Amino acid sequence: MSAKTPLGYRSHARALLALGVPLIGSHLAQMLLHVTDTVMLGWYGVTALAAVVLGSSAFFIVFILGSGFGIAVLGMVASALGAGDTTQVRRDTRMGLWLSAFYGVAVMPLMWWSGPILLAAGQQPEVAALAQDYLRIAGFGMAPALLIMVLKSYLAAFERTQVVLAITLFSVGLNAAINWALIFGNWGAPELGVQGAAIATLSVQIAGAGLLALYAGLQPALRQFELFHRFWRPDWQAMVKVFRLGLPIGLTGLAEGGLFQASALMMGWLGAAALAAHGIALELAALTFMVHLGLSNAATVRVGRADGARDTRALRDAAATATAMSLAFAAAMVALFLAVPEFLVALFLDEGKPGSAGIIAFGAKLLAVAALFQMFDAMQVMALGLLRGVQDTRVPMWLASVSYWLIGIPASYLLAFPLGLGGVGLWFGLVAGLAAAATLLMARFWRGRLAA
Repeated sequence: MSAKTPLGYRSHARALLALGVPLIGSHLAQMLLHVTDTVMLGWYGVTALAAVVLGSSAFFIVFILGSGFGIAVLGMVASALGAGDTTQVRRDTRMGLWLSAFYGVAVMPLMWWSGPILLAAGQQPEVAALAQDYLRIAGFGMAPALLIMVLKSYLAAFERTQVVLAITLFSVGLNAAINWALIFGNWGAPELGVQGAAIATLSVQIAGAGLLALYAGLQPALRQFELFHRFWRPDWQAMVKVFRLGLPIGLTGLAEGGLFQASALMMGWLGAAALAAHGIALELAALTFMVHLGLSNAATVRVGRADGARDTRALRDAAATATAMSLAFAAAMVALFLAVPEFLVALFLDEGKPGSAGIIAFGAKLLAVAALFQMFDAMQVMALGLLRGVQDTRVPMWLASVSYWLIGIPASYLLAFPLGLGGVGLWFGLVAGLAAAATLLMARFWRGRLAA
């Protein structure tokens, strides 16, 4: 144990909030980018909206695998800073940038020839063609989007999260302005519809990557790390380390994403109204999840720094404080979801339209299940953040995959269909998968890593 004076829980809480609040804001702002695209394309046309929803979903599936390298950098840089190793900070971040760029280029053929893939998946020809038009432009943004992930992690490890929030908010405004001009042909611009939305997305990703790189390279306190000095030189040892840590993180993200994609597919078997209620309930759950994700990111930094400094007391206290804060917020959301579920679901609907009453009633039932869902979802993402802080990613990948795919998805199907519980049973299956992940991952951190 370190001989340093230990911080109190209140000090850890203040540090976590100082780090986490801007990260929570940036995650929510990132969601707002998607909401802006959805709203504007909904104004433009139903087919255009369907195409971009399909295209952006395909983009995200490919993106989430590559994002593991950027997420890995968060814990690695935090640990190197805790150990006082400035050279390792530069090595790990550079190779994270290299791997992200390579991945972005390597997946471009999937974007370019996405039309036949979407047709083979049973999509309508007109929608698949428009989605391909979108991805042939937006696909060039894969590398910049992944570079943003790495640079955000680098800056967050230095506890410079305010700039991350500021640039994300700027991106929201820029995206809305370019969408308004190029989707509809306003301000003298050509009317490009789906392609206009793709250009807006690409522009925002390039601008965000450029601004973050400028800040990381020119900010006076960060210049000593010389992040971009002789950037062209490979560092194979660091690259292998980032790859080995980052790939399991990306695969874990795919496994979790697959759980929710499968739930949407199965809910669709129950009808359009059930699927609409499912989407609204998930959107509400996703909003609260951004808080837990931001706290998890902050915990990765605090635990990573303590781990690098070999300060076991600080590591334990930071982990316990972050977990308690996440649970407290989850408890507040449980109370909200149980108190006014109909009101929350109705915020997403025009109550005067036919069918809205049924969606609200069913959505309220799903939110009751989501109240239980909250606690386990909070704990699984927190556990992943803590484990990434100590650079433990391979075993957690398997634990998460088993929980989501061998427990969550089968339980959802069994409860919803053979046992006849319908959509509510399907959501209890999600709870089962998340509960298994939360239990196994927390046990991995507290009884595995900290047993000594």
